[in-house]
Amino acid sequence: MSTPLKIARLNANQSDFAQHLDVLLAWEGVSDKAVNNRVEEIIAAVRERGDAALVEYTARFDGLQVDAMADLILDRARLELALERITGEQREALEVAAERVKRYHEHQRQESWRYTEADGTVLGQQITPLDRAGLYVPGGKASYPSSVLMNAIPAKVAGVPEVVMVVPTPRGEINELVLAAACLAGVDRVFTIGGAQAVAALAYGTESVPRVDKIVGPGNIYVATAKRAVFGQVGIDMIAGPSEILVVCDGQTDPDWIAMDLFSQAEHDEDAQSILLSPDATFLDAVEASLNRLIGELEREAIVRVSLENRAALIKVDNLEQACELANRIAPEHLELSVEDPDALLPLIRHAGAIFMGRHTPEALGDYCAGPNHVLPTSGTARFSSPLGVYDFQKRSSVIFCSPDGASELGKTASVLARGESLTAHARSAEYRIKP
Repeated sequence: MSTPLKIARLNANQSDFAQHLDVLLAWEGVSDKAVNNRVEEIIAAVRERGDAALVEYTARFDGLQVDAMADLILDRARLELALERITGEQREALEVAAERVKRYHEHQRQESWRYTEADGTVLGQQITPLDRAGLYVPGGKASYPSSVLMNAIPAKVAGVPEVVMVVPTPRGEINELVLAAACLAGVDRVFTIGGAQAVAALAYGTESVPRVDKIVGPGNIYVATAKRAVFGQVGIDMIAGPSEILVVCDGQTDPDWIAMDLFSQAEHDEDAQSILLSPDATFLDAVEASLNRLIGELEREAIVRVSLENRAALIKVDNLEQACELANRIAPEHLELSVEDPDALLPLIRHAGAIFMGRHTPEALGDYCAGPNHVLPTSGTARFSSPLGVYDFQKRSSVIFCSPDGASELGKTASVLARGESLTAHARSAEYRIKP
């Protein structure tokens, strides 16, 4: 029998609940000075010495000695070989997931548009894809083929001509599932490099690694710090924090199901967060009992235990409406509405990365094969940001065409405003187009 879990039990009506919740949600993901300094050194070295620095850092950090950068490049044929090497069951699962992700994201694709005003002036918006996207994929033990699909497929659906993937292979460990996923997702080039040095290579380019327009994908603190450092030189998806799940339950779902849903995020890492809100105190007791009974069956029990005892909570609320208010306060990455009528609650939800509706929709399905993207805003950033999608790989350019009559009329307005700002050249430029 495992040692009983010590999970926080809170009541939304207790006088100090707000303070307890703030402490529970607090997570500081900012790198310390030592990490920042190291990352800055690595970026500077890659910018200065290019491929030579990448080869050196790969030997130092990944324990992989190579003679030249050419030894760290995998061509399309190698990706196709990986697809042949995995089991038939794995290939079928990847193909099903890839097709579902592609089908969902095709609905997100935006098209150019324009309209013509009465005087012949044409206004519109032109949608174009990025020229090249960079995908960072963790290597070694933290290998996630599902993340390859979720990052690369939206880029391809958006029309990005070239997707470049970087993935470290510590001591030469190659994950065939990751390469197979890259093959199915349409990744064009793969470099077996990782860490801050890989981010720097994608941002600035080297003799072998092409410079990209945007870097997406998860990584450790060095990768996150490097992405933050190169932002502005290139676009990035987000600086992601630990994984989170918030479950709202009416007390009628099987407690074992809810316990396993909470475990599903807690097993990611010790900083992951799992929270349950319910108006039924007896149900909270039942879920706590399930957590204690089932935790011993988990392969990652040690990680789950730390996560639950440090960052989890079982919270009693008055009703489901109050639960939704709290959900908006928390703005979780994953929100499960495990209730009889989730559609009734949906209009009350304003902030969540992904919303899983009903008792039979566990978050785990979203991680792999439901279709929507699993790259989601964390740490409350769902208040102002969205899941990764096709729109992250498309740019919007304004289109303006003035007819002579339109330029004349607009010129009058622009002249007044420009002279009001003391920008005489602006005013005169507009005035030249005004008809006498």
